[in-house]
Amino acid sequence: MPLHTAQARLATLATAAALVAGLLGGCTATVPPSSTTTEAPQGAAAAALEQLEVKGKAPLTGYDRDVFEYRTYDADRNGCDVRNDVLRRDLTAVELKPGTNGCVVQSGELADPYSGEQVAFTRGQDTSNAVEIDHVVALANAWQTGAFAWDADTLREFGNDPLNLLAVSGPLNQEKGSGDAATWLPPNTAYRCAYVARQIAVKQTYGLWVTAAERDAMARVLATCPQQELPAQ
Repeated sequence: MPLHTAQARLATLATAAALVAGLLGGCTATVPPSSTTTEAPQGAAAAALEQLEVKGKAPLTGYDRDVFEYRTYDADRNGCDVRNDVLRRDLTAVELKPGTNGCVVQSGELADPYSGEQVAFTRGQDTSNAVEIDHVVALANAWQTGAFAWDADTLREFGNDPLNLLAVSGPLNQEKGSGDAATWLPPNTAYRCAYVARQIAVKQTYGLWVTAAERDAMARVLATCPQQELPAQ
């Protein structure tokens, strides 16, 4: 190839390379921002669960339901026993028994949290047990997770604390017995988050512990409602 022809081709290639370099230099590559996942803030119930001590159950040795003095202690000094206090709090369309200073609930309607159904309450030997008052943290469970070491005043306060008491379906209360969250949860799945949160609030308030199985069951429920708050009462 003649020398002048090769030189011409080299010059052409150099010019093309310069043009490409100029074009590339004027472009700014767009780098997509790194994606970040912002987790929802942890609710008070889940945070409180993490703070509860985890231990095995103590034996039931010495357990006696009567030491909790349920219904024998008027904590708020309103002249009414705590069962009627809770019935008045949790029922609607309440009718009071005359001559009881506004204390005794004669009838009412319960939107039962455990079943999700309406339950009619009428006081009477054969009808009162349609609605019962549940210790959300069962008394026997409390005994086995720390209450065995309490003094008489604390036992009495716990047994009558409205935070730990709910008006519920009598049959479902009997079905639950002394079960914890690992062995029993309300059939009404829509209420399970609130139920577990109440148990956690009670255990936190009174310094009770949970078993590993109980903690895991509570955590599984709260995983469906990570921002669940604790009940005030």
